[in-house]
Amino acid sequence: MEMHQVRYFLAVCETLNFTRAAENCNVSQPALTRAVHKLEEELGGLLLRRESSLTHLSDFGRLVRPHLEQMMLEAEAAKSTAMQFLRMDNAPVKLGVMCTIGPIRFMGFLAAFGAAHPGCQITVVDGVPARLAELLLAGELDLAVMAQPEAFNDRLEVRPLYRERFCIAYAAGHRFREKNRIAVADIADETYLARVNCEYNDRIKEHCRDRGLALRVGFRSEREDWIQTMVAAGFGICFLPEFSATIPGVLTSPVVEPEIVREVSLVSIAGRRFSPAVAAFARSVRAYRWPVEPANCPSPNHQPAHPIREPLVSPALKSIAGPLVVDRRGRCDSVE
Repeated sequence: MEMHQVRYFLAVCETLNFTRAAENCNVSQPALTRAVHKLEEELGGLLLRRESSLTHLSDFGRLVRPHLEQMMLEAEAAKSTAMQFLRMDNAPVKLGVMCTIGPIRFMGFLAAFGAAHPGCQITVVDGVPARLAELLLAGELDLAVMAQPEAFNDRLEVRPLYRERFCIAYAAGHRFREKNRIAVADIADETYLARVNCEYNDRIKEHCRDRGLALRVGFRSEREDWIQTMVAAGFGICFLPEFSATIPGVLTSPVVEPEIVREVSLVSIAGRRFSPAVAAFARSVRAYRWPVEPANCPSPNHQPAHPIREPLVSPALKSIAGPLVVDRRGRCDSVE
């Protein structure tokens, strides 16, 4: 059964005249008649009766007509949806973002992309790298922005976006306030607050062991807001990526001796064809010039580089034309 056969039959149903139906469909009458006969052969019954100059539906034709009309409506709806998708109207982009990446880092990019592609609907799913990789491989994510110290799965294509140093986060009145840089050896006597979802935990512990340090862990949590609140309250210090959003009262200085750096990358399935919207997003995120900001260097008037203030959503973000949905997975919370 072909759609043009159904369309020609329904045109005859409307006019009850083969000649006018052919004119309405912009085809010759013989072509329309042949198409209707082929449809009758395929369905196995007579759809129309032609008696002298009169044409009317058979009982069989009246029976199948509603089904064929519904078929045409659904075909038109599918065509309309496909055209919207290709034009990137209401086109979905499912983006995974590692939960330890600070959201403020992405506001400029999202504002620029939303202005250029207002029809794209971006859903942000945050989680740990292993979970995001699973979602990518399962086809539940289109792209992911993440980092990990070990090699990625061979099925994943990895394109570096920017490098980010790790810092030590401490309270405003801490002795580290006077240091522009903090060596790993300097934290020997500090209480360590462990960010459970940090993908570089093992690497950080390895650097400490290499220098004869044993981290004295005072608290562990999957929640970034809990760890930072405890840092601000003076409970201890923690390692924090350079571009993380910080709450008031938390200061940071970059780690040296050794410097600990992660490479944040755009990750996708190797060889997978993208939809127009996803392809546009991938091109934009690769071409975007990510701001290179120095870590917070303490001074008498030092303030965090990315402090969280109310309101959390900046006026620039409100200009994004495309809708943005955030979906949290993998038991990971960002600072809110």
